Amino acid sequence: MRMYLAMEKELLVLSQQKSAWQAERQLVGMRPTCVAVDPFKPEHVYCGTFGRGLWGSEDAGRSWKPIGDAGSATGLTGPGITQAQITAVAVSPTEQAGGYGVAYAGTEPSAMFRSEDGGNTWYEQKTLLELPSAPTWSFPPRPHTSHVRWITPDPLVAGRLFAAIEAGALVRSLDGGEHWEDRTPDSPYDTHTLMMHPLAPNRLYSAAGDGFMSPRRGYNESVDGGESWQHPDEGLEHHYLWGVAVDPADPETILISASSNPFSAHNPNPAGAEAALAHHGRQMPRWATANQTGQAPPRMNWQDNGGAESVLYRKTRGTNWQRVSMGLPEAQGTVVPVVASHKAEPGVFYALSNKGLYRSADAGQSWESLLADWNPDFLHQHQQSLVISEA
Repeated sequence: MRMYLAMEKELLVLSQQKSAWQAERQLVGMRPTCVAVDPFKPEHVYCGTFGRGLWGSEDAGRSWKPIGDAGSATGLTGPGITQAQITAVAVSPTEQAGGYGVAYAGTEPSAMFRSEDGGNTWYEQKTLLELPSAPTWSFPPRPHTSHVRWITPDPLVAGRLFAAIEAGALVRSLDGGEHWEDRTPDSPYDTHTLMMHPLAPNRLYSAAGDGFMSPRRGYNESVDGGESWQHPDEGLEHHYLWGVAVDPADPETILISASSNPFSAHNPNPAGAEAALAHHGRQMPRWATANQTGQAPPRMNWQDNGGAESVLYRKTRGTNWQRVSMGLPEAQGTVVPVVASHKAEPGVFYALSNKGLYRSADAGQSWESLLADWNPDFLHQHQQSLVISEA
């Protein structure tokens, strides 16, 4: 097993040596944001950065080079990714070309790109910006812009693709991004993580920030491929949701990370207001100023805002959401975790926060720390992504 941990300022590539994990620092100072592994070539890995474009590895993270930009060291002269802020990347498990999985990249400002040659050449999928909701998309810290927060290729249906725009829409394509369908009336506006499961066709699991504006809308599910949505939140006491992962062996066993609001979720600095302002600005996005209830979003007392505080919840068949904490660090001071699972490990979950990397071998009920030598600098940073691979 290998793991890719996108921290705030560097990428950690973890490899398992007998019973211990060894961490190698890569892309130091590059501000990694997202990672994806090609399911057809697990040694082929993509890493997006905020400001330094997209990077690729052909040896499972041991070395990296810039890819996809017409001005990069690859010598590419054709179409490429035109933005340096890569905010999402994914590889389809059902679409393949030239031995590679078809790759998708999302950027800030919001745009989608597709590659069919291992990331060397990218073509923009321009119809995304023709959607009626596009003029309303707005990211709170930088309300003049938005970005593609998450990309989910369907694990069973070739060409079916979902993209979450932060903030303003969850949209769908049925032809690999050539054309797009706009959000449906009851779909989440601010999806942070969107998962699908090969054992549950058409089911979508969305962890969203909508619960900050309207409780009962943080966790969203669709069982018909995004045509309609439910909000099963019984048991949740925190409604601003960030990460979601599903047991590879059981689509009914779900793990989510949550906080009370975006400021408590993302602020690793107990000094409060300054760090919170840097991540989630004073101005709410345009779509949030008049939500479904017609009410203004909650007002936050910036000066009294403390440091991070976040929790994990677990749900399985026949139960409501239940908070899990055994073996995990204290909620106070914990940046909202990224959570993940992998098909090779049924019943296993992973959680990454500013306080460390944790593993659960009993489907999320109890946890243990995996890395004894956790860099204390990470305590004051915001982790970005966690991806697990068999390579």
